[in-house]
Amino acid sequence: MTPWLTALILAQVSDTITVTATRTETRVADTPASVVVLTKEALAATAAPTLDDALRQVAGFTLFRRTGSRVANPTAQGVSLRGVGASGASRALVLDDGVPLNDPFGGWVYWGRVPRVAIERAEVLRGGASDLYGSSAMGGVIQFVRRRQAGLSVDVSAGSQGTGAASVFAAGGSFSVAADLLTTAGYVPVRESQRGLVDERADTQHAAVDATLRQAGAFVRASYYEEARANGTVLQENDTSNRQLAAGFDRGAVTLRAYASEQDYFQTFTAVADDRNSERLTVEQRVPSRGAGAGAQWTRAIAPRHVLVAGTDFRHAKGTSDELRFTPAGTLAVSSGGSQRHWAAYVEDLFSVTPSVSITAGARADWWRDERELSPRLAVLWRARDAVSLSASAYSAFRAPTLNELYRGFRVGNVNTLPNDGLRSERLTGYELGARFRFARLTLFSMRVDDAISNVTIEQTPTLITRQRRNFGRSRSRGAELDAEWRMGRDWRASASWLYVDARSDDDRRLPQVPRHQASAQVHWRSVGAQLRWSTMQFDDDLNELPLAPYFVADLFATHPLRPRLEVTVAVENVLDREIEASATPVVTLGQPRAFRVGLRYAR
Repeated sequence: MTPWLTALILAQVSDTITVTATRTETRVADTPASVVVLTKEALAATAAPTLDDALRQVAGFTLFRRTGSRVANPTAQGVSLRGVGASGASRALVLDDGVPLNDPFGGWVYWGRVPRVAIERAEVLRGGASDLYGSSAMGGVIQFVRRRQAGLSVDVSAGSQGTGAASVFAAGGSFSVAADLLTTAGYVPVRESQRGLVDERADTQHAAVDATLRQAGAFVRASYYEEARANGTVLQENDTSNRQLAAGFDRGAVTLRAYASEQDYFQTFTAVADDRNSERLTVEQRVPSRGAGAGAQWTRAIAPRHVLVAGTDFRHAKGTSDELRFTPAGTLAVSSGGSQRHWAAYVEDLFSVTPSVSITAGARADWWRDERELSPRLAVLWRARDAVSLSASAYSAFRAPTLNELYRGFRVGNVNTLPNDGLRSERLTGYELGARFRFARLTLFSMRVDDAISNVTIEQTPTLITRQRRNFGRSRSRGAELDAEWRMGRDWRASASWLYVDARSDDDRRLPQVPRHQASAQVHWRSVGAQLRWSTMQFDDDLNELPLAPYFVADLFATHPLRPRLEVTVAVENVLDREIEASATPVVTLGQPRAFRVGLRYAR
């Protein structure tokens, strides 16, 4: 037997702890849920300067379109896992130490709000999780767990496309501060053969800063975030500012969280001429919003074989869409908006039937507007051997429409999407079979969504495609996902992730934005690493008339020590400069071309 194969076979099951799968500390190997944990080393050893691009090493993690947060409009930065989600609204909940990062008005995520070097690990839970987390978690949960130990970390870089980035974390005693800065001139997202006089670089700048005070199991965090973007044409731009205060308490059986945020969002929309040599302003939009929430959880062993998790949470969101519409007849002011209140209670029983068999049973009830949703779960895990376990799960999950879907319209290129204040919540029913081995986990899944909310085409002309958010019927997603990780001695480590999903609507059309195959691989030798990503074709529209071609991307990342605790970094994205079709509106826009950065990194 070769040394390589021996090392592969002797790879050990990870003892990594997750807090996301059951809302209490559990070994990843002991949960029936499909969980991937990315350590701070894994997040740091990628060429991407943003968190969303770093998370793409988990197959099945996508934003609404293929473009990352450096170029994508914020409203297109909703998370989809396993292909659940055919519109810009997020079908996954994103948490920062238990506090939601999802925008209270639209559900999308501002990825720059959490400084990268302040993260200890990221946990990705795939599959419906409304039984513990409610509406936003219909497709899964992503949680960033913050660093708590004292120290100083600084990561700065600069490179092509006028890109500069810096991330800082400093902690001592009970106080810590963190900051994240990014500026880039970006690139022109339209193909050169289709460009006109209105096309220009899509640039972005963001700045985030937060301060945290921790004492005796409690913390208080104040944060501020702002960003400004040019969206690829002369007149299209948007900017955001967000202020948040969050607090938490973790001691013994009790966990508490509370937060309040205030946000201002501004955007312009235009109509672009067919030859792309002129554009006119159509809408100027301002969206002020507020969000607040609180939650309490109690965890206790109530019998020799039972651990009970029970809790409640409350969320409130309020926002308006104030528009100035520019028409040939003049300027028209239009305002719409509203508020949402969600209240919920949940309970979960972790039952160890025998040392090798455990059952997880739980349910959550949510109340919002005039609707009530019940989200149950039942899962069984059998540890056949120390390194082999089998699992089966059945669950129900849901997602309530956001204020954005109810009240705010938008325009991308020559595609105009209308709101719909009559939307109902969409509901998911899922089944999973899982097998975990020494170094890999395979999950088979089948999920059905009823009253699925999507952007439905209602009219097409040569110059304008009109869509509206609607409950269009039923969709289903069936497939398999495989995650594997190997460590061979001190020098080599590798990981791979693959997703196959057949996602279709009830009229047998493929769901937009969902490729059948996605795969990623990371290989690291000492201080040099490569990240590979591959995706098959997907459609950009519900009628399956606007295909986006398959793509393959390779990134490189390397470090070299200069002195103790200080190293130089080199990152190259899209080394082969492959073309990535990101959207078709119907003009095709492109993803990140080849880019490089050189930086310095210090940690102690």
